[in-house]
Amino acid sequence: MKLLIVESPSKAKTISKYLNGKYTVRASVGHVRDLPKSNKDAIDIKNGFIPHYEISPGKEKVVNEIKSLAKKSEEIILATDPDREGEAIAWHLLQAIKRETSSGAENIKRIVFHEITKEAVQNAMKHPRDIDRKLVKAQEARRVLDRLFGYDLSGLIWKKVRYGLSAGRVQSPALRIIMEREREIRAFIPEKFWTIFADLETQEKNKLTFTCSKEPRDKKEVDHIISLGKKENWIVSGVKETEIKRSPRAPFITSTLQQTASSRLGISPSQTMRLAQKLYEAGLITYMRTDSTTLSVQAQKQIAQTITAKFGKQLYQPRQYAKKSKNAQEAHEAIRPTDCANDNAGKNAEEKKLYALIWQRTVSSQMADAKVLRTKISANITSKNIPDFSINGSRTLFDGWLMADFRAKSEDIELPKISVGDPLKLIAINDEGKETQPPARYSEAGLIKELEKRGIGRPSTYASIIKTIQDRGYVEKISKALHPTDTGDVVSSFLEKEFSHYISDVFTAQMEDNLDNIAGGAAEYEKTLEDFYTPFTKEIKSKKDTQKITDLGEVDEKFKCPVCGGPMVWKLSKNGKFMSCKKFPKCAGARTNEGKEIEGPKEIGEKCPKCEAPLVQRDGRFGKFISCSNYPKCKYIKEDPEEAEKKKTGVKCPECKDGEMTEKRGRFGVFYACSNYPTCKYAINAKPTGKKCPLCGKLMMQGTKTIPERCSDKKCPNNRPDKLEKK
Repeated sequence: MKLLIVESPSKAKTISKYLNGKYTVRASVGHVRDLPKSNKDAIDIKNGFIPHYEISPGKEKVVNEIKSLAKKSEEIILATDPDREGEAIAWHLLQAIKRETSSGAENIKRIVFHEITKEAVQNAMKHPRDIDRKLVKAQEARRVLDRLFGYDLSGLIWKKVRYGLSAGRVQSPALRIIMEREREIRAFIPEKFWTIFADLETQEKNKLTFTCSKEPRDKKEVDHIISLGKKENWIVSGVKETEIKRSPRAPFITSTLQQTASSRLGISPSQTMRLAQKLYEAGLITYMRTDSTTLSVQAQKQIAQTITAKFGKQLYQPRQYAKKSKNAQEAHEAIRPTDCANDNAGKNAEEKKLYALIWQRTVSSQMADAKVLRTKISANITSKNIPDFSINGSRTLFDGWLMADFRAKSEDIELPKISVGDPLKLIAINDEGKETQPPARYSEAGLIKELEKRGIGRPSTYASIIKTIQDRGYVEKISKALHPTDTGDVVSSFLEKEFSHYISDVFTAQMEDNLDNIAGGAAEYEKTLEDFYTPFTKEIKSKKDTQKITDLGEVDEKFKCPVCGGPMVWKLSKNGKFMSCKKFPKCAGARTNEGKEIEGPKEIGEKCPKCEAPLVQRDGRFGKFISCSNYPKCKYIKEDPEEAEKKKTGVKCPECKDGEMTEKRGRFGVFYACSNYPTCKYAINAKPTGKKCPLCGKLMMQGTKTIPERCSDKKCPNNRPDKLEKK
């Protein structure tokens, strides 16, 4: 018997097709061993930062099955992913099974491939190798480093800020970058300015809107320009035509795929990676964690054939792209389709959209430049005593690579043919008052671009960094922009003040380079960790006497304590900032972030059904609720009747016909479900309107500004009425 082990069941299924039944293929379902949750015995620091691994919870059954198969196998192949993490998984599997085989580790080999195709898999099988210990050590160093950094620093934050908060080697610098931008926005003082528009008509009766090249800050200057513009005649003062070339972009690497999927498809980096993983495991694209823009010779030939067949031989132009990262592994390839002749692939709509994006970028990267004619027409009054007014246009002369990546094409704005000195007739001249805007908050795509530019993180970590700072409650996404929460503000401010060096760009980027050096054999595991941990642990100990952050500053004087009338200060709770009486605990007066009085717990005259203590009404993050007065010893909670009444919709549950659809909250926000839960588990994403879908009869629910109402059933075409109308 021969055994081949991969990480994923989907990958196992795809690979099985290419091995002609010669191997039994099993999946480890990710990592099988990890550091224990308790930090006490996780790492032996004194003896060289030796990690102590345990079988990951829930993986016992998988490991036992693999061990049982290993005993019967004369040959074992480890075919995990071709990166550090994949190498580490292979090594952990080796440690788990080598004692089960008669020849130890001798009959256990490692293979790598960057695409799951028949040719790639069978070629890899011809070139087995031993596990690369340098890559394993680099991944091990990252895991140990993150554990030491996170546990030690988080423990201090618990004591000095608030219990339950955390810090991380790469998450904290990412949070700092977001907070630095937020402070810029807070400090920004807007300035008023005016934009002036002139509607002018050519001799051929073409109406054009020109914009003043100057945006005055003084209204008197605006009035002066408009006054002269109305008095004098207008002429064409300049016509400039420039032909430019637009070159295609490089094939996708991990960061650019995440950025483009976010901006074009509106999907998060973590969702992008999940979809890309599925496409990879189905054998449709190459490995999706890469920082190399290289395309193999075979891939280039395939792309050339595709371009020639679809767009014509004249559009093919072979190109090589410079590597973006100094540590890019040229043995790896860019993210590309495994078969470029196939321009449509994937099991569902989301996978198909991402595949199309990858196909378009890959094919267009080897195509001819596009040619665009840009035109600028300037106009002024005959005396030329005011700034020029201008209008810009553009026209695509040659599509080139835009034929493959049509979404990158900008809309043509064609201008009429006119000459310098031609008269223009003024129809209207107006101004519009505006204010300068602060710098924009980072989007997920923007933050990835910034992290990459600063050398923070690596392809495999960008998505998890963004997910972590959101899951921790330090950042929330509002209309695609990342906003720091009150908790994120407090944590970042504390770390910037007390540990600025360890969350700086320089330290974080240098540590990433050190990990790369371990992988390349240019640095040693133990020395790298010792050079970090020795000064770091001294720094932690030196901060143990730092004063605890009990308040976050004075509150505006207009907000007085509702109990004693005294001044108030900002404090941090698990739900964010609130106002507390400065005399606390002598006075328990408090207000919400908006200034509304927070009333203390009130007895409601009922007993707790669990412990017989009085029940009290409390104010929570999402309104009033009733709980046991013995909290936290007794955690009985029930909804306040008034709040429950507010959440009713008046719409009967269509499934059980007895309950009523009510507002509920889950880990992903508000949703609407049957009041008879858990007996009836019917639920929908948005508030029901009370109407029935004309196509399927299911409940209609509230939509968006552009789609006010839609069907609650995702399978119904009326779930997306905007697309229905187009059809």
